[in-house]
Amino acid sequence: MLASETPLASPSHNSDPIDRLIAAHQPGIGLARAFYTDPDIYERDLDRVFRRHWHCIAHESVIPNPNDFELFKMATEQVILTRDAQGEIHALLNICRHRGAEVCTQHKGNAKAFVCPYHAWTYGNDGRLKAARLMPKDFKREDHGLRRLHVRVVAGLVFISFADDPLDFSEVERLLRATCGQYGWDQAKVAHRETYPVDANWKLAVENYVECYHCGPAHPEYSQTHALEQPLERIAELNAAMEARTCALGIEVGQADAWQTSRAGREAIHAFRYALYDGVSTGSEDGKPLAPLMGRFSAFDGGVTSVHLGGTTFLVAYPDHGMIYRFVPTGPQACEMELIWLVNGQAEAGRDYDFDRLTWLWTVTTAEDKTIIEHTSRGVRSKYFVPGPIAPMEQNELRYINWYLDEISRP
Repeated sequence: MLASETPLASPSHNSDPIDRLIAAHQPGIGLARAFYTDPDIYERDLDRVFRRHWHCIAHESVIPNPNDFELFKMATEQVILTRDAQGEIHALLNICRHRGAEVCTQHKGNAKAFVCPYHAWTYGNDGRLKAARLMPKDFKREDHGLRRLHVRVVAGLVFISFADDPLDFSEVERLLRATCGQYGWDQAKVAHRETYPVDANWKLAVENYVECYHCGPAHPEYSQTHALEQPLERIAELNAAMEARTCALGIEVGQADAWQTSRAGREAIHAFRYALYDGVSTGSEDGKPLAPLMGRFSAFDGGVTSVHLGGTTFLVAYPDHGMIYRFVPTGPQACEMELIWLVNGQAEAGRDYDFDRLTWLWTVTTAEDKTIIEHTSRGVRSKYFVPGPIAPMEQNELRYINWYLDEISRP
C-alpha cells in the first residue's frame, strides 16, 4: 500500500508538527522544505526508514578471506563486517558492551579478534566476548557480546538490517537471484569503489536517482547510449527488441514490481529492464564492450536491468559489469553516495578491462548528479521555496515520495 492510498490524519487532530506536515502534503506535489532541512525530521528518517529497512552494505568480495573485516560508517552507526574462520559473514555494531568505546579502530584488515582500546575487553570476529579482564566470577561473558545485526547474502551482495524484527526478505531474495544472479554477481568482484560526499539531504539524492526527467538536459553522456530518457512509446518499442535478444540467448531475467510500504512486514523491491540504443552493447562512452561477459550471458543483449530496493539501495546490471549505488545519510543536510563497480571475478585490470573506460560513464554521470543535487539543496534551503508539481516522467520519484511519507507516518 502506498501513502497516496492511505488516509492521513487530520492536522487539527494531531499535535505532532511532523505528522501535521505529512497530513498537509498535497498529492502530486514535491516535498515541503522542512523534509530536507529539519533536524527532527532527519531523526525520524533514521528511526523509521534507515533502522527499519534492509541496506546493501557491500559485495562480499571485499572480505574474501577468513578473518577479513571492513568497517562501515552509516549515519550515526559503525558496522564491522567480518568473515570468521569458517567463512560465515557477520555484521557487528562497533560498540564495546562495557563503556561503549569503539572496539575496531582500523578501516579494514584481517583479525581473529578485536580488543577494546579502553579496558581491553576482547571480542571474536563473530562478536562473542572472549575475555573481560578482572571482572567478578559471576560475570557471564556470553551475555555481553557485540550486538549482531541481521545479515543476508544474496547474489554476492551483503545486506544488513538494524531492526530487532527485520522485514521479510524472501521476495527480495527471489528477485535478486532472478536478476543479479543471472548476471553472475555471485562470482563477481569489486573493480572500484568511489564515495561522493554531497551537501544535501539524502532524499534529494535518492529522488534525483530514481527519475530520468533530468537525463536529457543534465546527462548528455548517459543519454547518448541509454534510452530511458525517451518517451514511453519509444521505450516500449526498444524494450521489445531487447527482450527478444535476451530470450534468444536462453536467458530470462526477472522483472517484478513489489514496491510496497512496510505495513505488511515485507521489504520493498522493484526490478525492471530497459534498452540501450540500437548498436550499443553496454554502459560505456562509445557503447562498445568494457569487460568480459558475466553470468549466463554469452553475448550482449542491448539491455540493462535496474533494481530499486528498500529506499537506499539501487543496482544496475549490464552483461559485462555491474553497479551498486548506496545512499548513506550523514546529517540533516548531508549524505554520501557510494558507487561500486563489479566485474567478472576472473577479470584482471589492464588485461581484461581498462580501468578508465570501465569507470568513465558513471563517474561523469555521478559528478553531474552531485552538482545538480547540491544546486537543488541550496535552493530548497530558501525560506521562499515552494514545491512544484511532479512531471509525468518523474513517476518513480512520485512513488518514492508517497512511500517515504507512509514510512515516516508510522512508528
